[in-house]
Amino acid sequence: MTKKQQPEGEPVTAPPEARTPSDAAGVGGDKPDISGLDNWLEEGAPLEPQDVADDTAIIDRDDAIAEVDPVGEAQQALAERTADLQRLQAEYLNYKRRVDRDRELVRENATYAALAPIVDVLDTIDRAREHGELEPGFQTVAEQLERVVAQAGLVKFGAPGDAFDPQFHEALSHIGEDPEVEVTTAKVVAKAGYRFGDRVVRAAQVLVVDPVDA
Repeated sequence: MTKKQQPEGEPVTAPPEARTPSDAAGVGGDKPDISGLDNWLEEGAPLEPQDVADDTAIIDRDDAIAEVDPVGEAQQALAERTADLQRLQAEYLNYKRRVDRDRELVRENATYAALAPIVDVLDTIDRAREHGELEPGFQTVAEQLERVVAQAGLVKFGAPGDAFDPQFHEALSHIGEDPEVEVTTAKVVAKAGYRFGDRVVRAAQVLVVDPVDA
């Protein structure tokens, strides 16, 4: 039996090679090129649901920050600065009043300390008057001294007939009863009293009488 001859003019083809199932799956042969798979996952892989939620929260936060009213912030800052200035002003006024009060107290104490010893000189002038008219020269000095201390704030008090007040009078003695008085009364003034403002420099020294018992 002779071999069948191929007609002239037709190409000669080799018989197909047999392929096993393992070759179709890529096992046992050349492995497919997956070198670009990692880059694709890094650059174009879809985001997980948690990643999308986080990005949305960031976007919402950025939008909230962008929506802040700059005018409102400026007004709030102005209100805070105004409150600070008002507080500082109040503290300064309180400090100024305290300093003025302390300065006035120091001045009063100094004046009081200067006037207190002069009371004895004024007592001497009063005793001299009780014994008669003062000489013209001494009279002028005495009157000038009395004017100066009065201008400085020293006030003389205590006269016969004043109701006895232990805050302003010192009772040296009781000299009996007097039907003409209704309360204990200064009958005789031994020494006048002097005060400076609300402070008693010296209480008036008096002899008192009591009202007649009913």
